[in-house]
Amino acid sequence: MAIFWKPLVLVAVFAAAVAGPARAADCSAEIDGNDAMQFSKASIAVPASCKQFTVKLKHSGKLPKTAMGHNWVLTKAADMQGALADGIAAGAAKNFVKDGDARVIAHTKLVGGGESDAVSFPVASLKTGESYAYFCSFPGHAALMKGTLTLAK
Repeated sequence: MAIFWKPLVLVAVFAAAVAGPARAADCSAEIDGNDAMQFSKASIAVPASCKQFTVKLKHSGKLPKTAMGHNWVLTKAADMQGALADGIAAGAAKNFVKDGDARVIAHTKLVGGGESDAVSFPVASLKTGESYAYFCSFPGHAALMKGTLTLAK
């Protein structure tokens, strides 16, 4: 009978080893912004089991950030318009995000064509049932470049 247990143990160990890296990958998302003012994702689900979540923003376009810069900003949905207005007033030197804005949960820097940036934030800062919005705060971009983020159970 011991002969049958060894293959089962090996299969279980292999399955656990394969599943481990896959779980780590679930605690991040990649999103692309382009010269047509579009994000590649309309929504992102954050697993509640993650301690930290990372979003990597890539600008796949060719235009410089002075003409077609993109960032990724996360707020509660109710805070989006206020954070957006204050971000635009802050200007490009501040990545179109107001310094110390408590409404902003996380944000990347402003990137131009071919550039990328990433931001990590604690999943504990999100609440189940709350509506979250992400958007590009470059002036005029949020009309098209926005999406929803949810905390998945």
